[in-house]
Amino acid sequence: MPRIDKAREAFLKKDLKKMKLFHAPRLVHRAIHNGEKKNNSFILPQIILGGQDGLVNVLGLILGVAAATSDSRLVIISGLAMTFAESFSMAAVAYNSKLAEADYYQSELEREKWEIENNPNGEKEEIKALYENYGFQGKQLEEIIEKITSDKKNWLQVMMEQELKLEKVDRRQAFPDALIVGVAALIGSLTPLLPFFFLPVTVSVWLSVIITSLILFGIGYYKAKITLGRNFLKMGFEMMAIGMLSALVGYLVGSLFKV
Repeated sequence: MPRIDKAREAFLKKDLKKMKLFHAPRLVHRAIHNGEKKNNSFILPQIILGGQDGLVNVLGLILGVAAATSDSRLVIISGLAMTFAESFSMAAVAYNSKLAEADYYQSELEREKWEIENNPNGEKEEIKALYENYGFQGKQLEEIIEKITSDKKNWLQVMMEQELKLEKVDRRQAFPDALIVGVAALIGSLTPLLPFFFLPVTVSVWLSVIITSLILFGIGYYKAKITLGRNFLKMGFEMMAIGMLSALVGYLVGSLFKV
């Protein structure tokens, strides 16, 4: 695990001893000089994107269908159709979004490189403005500009990271991201549908709502635990409320067209 992620764990646990350990000069310099990377195994955003979308969308659909008809077969058929269409669609969106991020980064990289080659004075002014914002002035500022712009690789990196606030995007991550989102959407979509395979529509509706509510609460609680390290209940209820409100829209639409 990268040093910065170990430091983050220490922060979440409020462990001062470990926090200081991971800020030891030797570890800091070794990590940063070797190009410290963030933890790419953090997949919670993809899981939430796919799982929550699947849970809420399919729940809203089946509640709407269940409100319009008491035929469980129609609920199951419509739910399954939505499940597989939703899962594939979400995976495709995640895949294309990652590629779009990578393409945008590459286009900005090429633009900055071209500007450094063809308008170095203008790019130096941007470096100057950036570091003026950090409080550097006079001779010290001029030395910083000279140092950065003496190496075009470092110069380009500064422009990308500090001026444009962009991180390099790995195109190879597009497929894993799509797979995670697609599988999460599939599992999330099937969850509220399962009771309708075994129980009457009326009972299934309530059981589906309860199960989905608890899962959404659990997702919100877990998200707060590994990101903020606090407000567990608040985040849990917040995610549950948003999901249930979205699903309620489907139920109301189905009630309007009851057959």
